[in-house]
Amino acid sequence: MKKIVLASNNIHKVKEIKEILSDYEILTLNDISFYDDIVEDGDTFLDNALIKARTISKYIRELGFDYDVIADDSGLCCKGLDGAPGVYSARYAGNHDDSANRKKIIHELKGKDKTANFVCCMVLYRPDDTYYSFEGTTSGVIISEERGKTDFGYDCIFLSDDLGITFGEASDREKNKVSHRKRALEKVKIKLEK
Repeated sequence: MKKIVLASNNIHKVKEIKEILSDYEILTLNDISFYDDIVEDGDTFLDNALIKARTISKYIRELGFDYDVIADDSGLCCKGLDGAPGVYSARYAGNHDDSANRKKIIHELKGKDKTANFVCCMVLYRPDDTYYSFEGTTSGVIISEERGKTDFGYDCIFLSDDLGITFGEASDREKNKVSHRKRALEKVKIKLEK
């Protein structure tokens, strides 16, 4: 079975990616003993995905392996905020506090267009430094009251066009069927199968 390194230890991402790419052995950063922080200081989702992919590809080549690497960056883009918070989604309120981020978005969208998209840019990075990028999006609107689970990002205030409920109210299975990451990953899968 072909091995692919996922530039993440995020348990939600790992689970979702292993389900979609079930024909491959997915290795996490823990599996390759990579424990350093990667500074994601790019201006776009693609920039940040490439920073992670290049860092991990270089690391595993130094160990003598020639595995492909998958890396992604994703976030929430609100029409009424000219695409913000975008690459700053996780730290929009100045830190990594999901509750504070949600409160700031709700406050800033008062009287503005609440249309929003979750966007995922995923990179398939080869050992020869060539890469392919794929984007997945899912659309909805930001609502002013939290609904469902409040323990992950903006899910409980993102009312999905596809589901008719917030991502916070959706089961993992429901969310994963329409998620931005799933849509980007399906494109990666097609590329890997060619």
